[in-house]
Amino acid sequence: MRPIIALCFSLSLSLSALACGDDGPGAGPGAAGSGAAGSGGGESADDGSGWRALASIAAGARQEHSVVELDGKVYVVAGVGGDGMNTGRVEVYDPREDTWSEAAPLPIGLNHPNVAALGGKIYLLGGMIGDFPWTAVGDGFVYDPATDTWTELTPMPEGTERGSAAVGAHGTKIYLAGGLRSLSEAFQDTVLAFSSYDVETGAWEALPDLPEPRDHVGGAVVRSTFYVLGGRANGQGNVKDTVFAFDLSAGAWSTRAPMPTARGGVAAAAMGEKIYVIGGEGNEAPDSLGVFDDNEAYDTAADTWEVLAPMRTPRHGTGAVAVGATIYVPGGGTQQSFGATDVSEAFTP
Repeated sequence: MRPIIALCFSLSLSLSALACGDDGPGAGPGAAGSGAAGSGGGESADDGSGWRALASIAAGARQEHSVVELDGKVYVVAGVGGDGMNTGRVEVYDPREDTWSEAAPLPIGLNHPNVAALGGKIYLLGGMIGDFPWTAVGDGFVYDPATDTWTELTPMPEGTERGSAAVGAHGTKIYLAGGLRSLSEAFQDTVLAFSSYDVETGAWEALPDLPEPRDHVGGAVVRSTFYVLGGRANGQGNVKDTVFAFDLSAGAWSTRAPMPTARGGVAAAAMGEKIYVIGGEGNEAPDSLGVFDDNEAYDTAADTWEVLAPMRTPRHGTGAVAVGATIYVPGGGTQQSFGATDVSEAFTP
């Protein structure tokens, strides 16, 4: 067991999206602070695009976190706040009330966590720690909402530790594809690794490697196929449009229709037969601040893409999750690298 690492909390900010966004020193931690759209207010009407602003993350800006749904609520887990500090903080958004509350924090603070909800619980399987530059750890924890507690799990096998992986869940297993072992201004160690964790047995299994290394990548399971969408490899600028699909029954990878827009640091959410890939970074267009507002949907049955209404607030370093017919996207970075915001928005196709 690794020694427990001290939590890094800000007294005034909610600090903390693997689906995951970005990093690098860039403009410096917290450069953007809290965003304007949705900041300080409650839910606003749809402007005709399908997007609407929600109540801001209650305790402040956050990016490089993960987002999952449990019992109809949206959980924002760990990440980096506007002051650039890692956190184990967990905040909970109730779509019915447009309100935020807090759940028990993780025992450690970390960013780019690999998180999934399965069987009525939330599992965190590895992430990244330290003051920048960041290093991967394999710590595992499970959250039980009935007791509001986190319990330590068997860590990832030595040598497979990583954060910022594509994550999906099916049956009793959580799947992690790709990710980062380390990240600094000069070096980013992107991996090919693909593995699963069985929540019933606690066993890890090594699976066939990704066709190419990826991190800051979208992941989702539809039916019995795990999809790995976009992302990047060994650097912010090396963004990808690839879609890899792993048949969980046949145990083999295939390549699907590419994304219309190559992006890293994306958020991805499955709804029915479609996967929505939202935001990202690595944008070289003038005045983009390095961030994408793109919102594109992949039809897994037809192997086709559809371009949808762009985000109201372009962001990377967040996550997305569907609750009913709506996709929720809380927090993220509003400029490349650091620029955490408390903005929370929803998209209804």
